[in-house]
This record gives sequence, structure tokens and C-alpha cells, in this order.
Amino acid sequence: MFLFCSYFCIIVKNIMAHTLNNHHKLSEKQLLKTISKGRGVITNKSNRFEKLKRKIFLEKRIQNFDDLVATKPKTSFGKDASKSIISRNFSPDLPFDRSINPYKGCEHGCVYCFARPTHAYLGLSPGLDFESRIFYKPNAASLLKKELRKSNYVCRVIALGTNTDPYQPIEKKLHITRSILKVLSTFNHPVSIVTKSGLIERDLDILVPMAQKGLVQVFISITTLQKELANKLEPRATAPRKRLNTLRALTRAGVKSGVLVAPVIPALNDHELENILQASRNAGASTAQYILLRLPLEVAKIFAEWLELYYPDKAKHVMILMSSTRKGKLYQSEFRTRMYGTGEYANVLSNRFKLACKRLGFFKENSDLVTNRFTPPQTDNKQIDLFFKH
Repeated sequence: MFLFCSYFCIIVKNIMAHTLNNHHKLSEKQLLKTISKGRGVITNKSNRFEKLKRKIFLEKRIQNFDDLVATKPKTSFGKDASKSIISRNFSPDLPFDRSINPYKGCEHGCVYCFARPTHAYLGLSPGLDFESRIFYKPNAASLLKKELRKSNYVCRVIALGTNTDPYQPIEKKLHITRSILKVLSTFNHPVSIVTKSGLIERDLDILVPMAQKGLVQVFISITTLQKELANKLEPRATAPRKRLNTLRALTRAGVKSGVLVAPVIPALNDHELENILQASRNAGASTAQYILLRLPLEVAKIFAEWLELYYPDKAKHVMILMSSTRKGKLYQSEFRTRMYGTGEYANVLSNRFKLACKRLGFFKENSDLVTNRFTPPQTDNKQIDLFFKH
């Protein structure tokens, strides 16, 4: 068996080498698709703060199979040295004023991710760096305990995973999100979770008791039900149908759950809106939300390049429709309209969503989590308890 596998690998390698040795016969788009398989983007352009600009030279880099393998970047991980864990916001269009993101960057590689520009603050590219250079917060649980014990802390719902997914692949190994949930459970603190990952089922032993106290709600984010489109849009996220299974598992376990249809992309997945809502309702979702595609800063170019690579026949139409929802621009940051857009297309989408939710019997709100159970547990050290009281 070993000899057969080895022989098979040699054959595949020789075929790939022959193909790449004659790569002048292949288009640049074909090469980019090969290199970027398993990633949301292949470009790693400089961020908005850098003066020097990077560019890929395919002809010089790819000569054979080994060069192709070397071109495919591996994910690296680094520790984040943040000294606080709860982020505050004062956005009037968000249903929460505080959030926790256990990771910076996200290996799911969603090409449309509005959080990509945040990697620029680390001196990295919002492109490939964002999905291949991940930073984790090893002290998240201890930092959270410290902040929750402050005498002036006022309990309100904490949103988990608002910027990057709290259940991306590395969470299987690091358990940082799980450690955060343990702290929130111990303190009887309410939490709202958004994720694309089926890994959340691992933590049902924590979530179910919290749900019984009215302390948790979960939104499963579903962009499309088409496997082929999902593989290109969000290559390392849980498959759409498996997300529906996760939604079903959560609701059966008694965890209040909903669906987030996001992002809705004009002329690409917008026709799926009602189908996603129907499938989610069948899986037990009790509430639903949607968000129109957002293209802030570097994301606009990243997404436009992705469209030209995978859907060149639709690229222009998609971008025209997007600009029609942003008053002629690709993005507007104004509160309230940034999530849903304006104009005729945006209004039609909003009406479709409302009618579907009414027909399917979705609740308008699902955020009635309790805050009056919040109780910081006593520590073993009385001196420490005295310190936190003051």
C-alpha cells in the first residue's frame, strides 16, 4: 500500500511539473486559482499605511511543482500581548456596547470580511496576512476575570466574535473561546455569540446550563447554501449544510439560536435569501438578521479582484449594484445605513427579508438575555476580594 501511494504521488507530481513547466500556456487567472485554492485571497498587497507596494510576479516565481507548493503559504500563529480583553463601542446601530475577540485575523479566509483592514494596524496586509498570520490571546480568561471583578463594572451582554470568528480552526487546539465561556458562566454573565463554525457544539456542556438561566444566544452565520460558492467565498469555514446541522443541534439542546444571513451580495447570493431563511427556520432558528455586503478600505479592491478571478462575467454588475446601495460609492460608514445600504435595490432586499420573516414566523428580537444574575464569585484570597471591592 505504501509503495502504491508513493508511486501515485510521483505520478501526480510529474503531471503537475509538466503542467507548470508549460505554464506559459496557462493564463495568469488559472495559475492564481491553483495557488489560492484553500485561501480566500492570494494577493498580499501593502496596507494603507505603507509607502512601499508589493506585487506578485508569477513568471519568475512558478517554474515547477515545488515552486507551486512553496507559493502556498502556511498559517502561522503568534501571541497577542493585549492587556485588556473587553472592547467598547458607542455605535447606535449595534445591539451591544462591548465585545470580545479571542483572535486577531481569521483562518476562515472569507474574502468579504469587513475586519480585514484591522490587520493594517499590525503592519500586515489585509489580504493573505489576515487569514494566514493569526494572533491569539492566551491570557483572555484571566484578563476577563480581572475586568469583571472591577467595582465599577456594569453588566451588559458581551458579544463574542463580532470581528473575527471565535471558533476558527485553531480554537480546537487552544480552547481560548472555551476558557472565556467558562468565566462568563461562572460569573453568570450574558453572552451573544456569532460564528460560522460547527465547533461551537463542543461547548454545549457550558452553553446549555447558561441557556437555562437565560444567559446565552447564538447566531449561526450563513452566506450561501451552494457548496461551490462557499468554497470560494469562505474556503476554511464549516460547510453550509453542516452549519444548518449545528443550528439544529443547538436548538434541540435548548440554546436560543438564530441565523445571520451575511453578507448578502448583489447578483451573487441575493437570490438565496428566502431559501437560507427557510432552511434555517426548519433547523430551529427562532430569529433572523441580515447584513448587506460591506467593503471598507482595502476590502473593496480585494473583493473586486476576487470577482474578476472567479466570476468575471458578473464582476461589473455586482460592483454597479453595490455602488447603487452606497450613493454611488463602494462603501459608506454612516451608522445604520452601513449595514443595509440605501436606494431601490437595498429597499427591495429589506422588504423581501421582512416578508420572508413574517411568513416563516421569525421573532423580531431574540436578545432578552438576563443581566440580574451577574455575581462575581468569591476568591480564595480575602485580600484579593478586598482589593477588587475598592
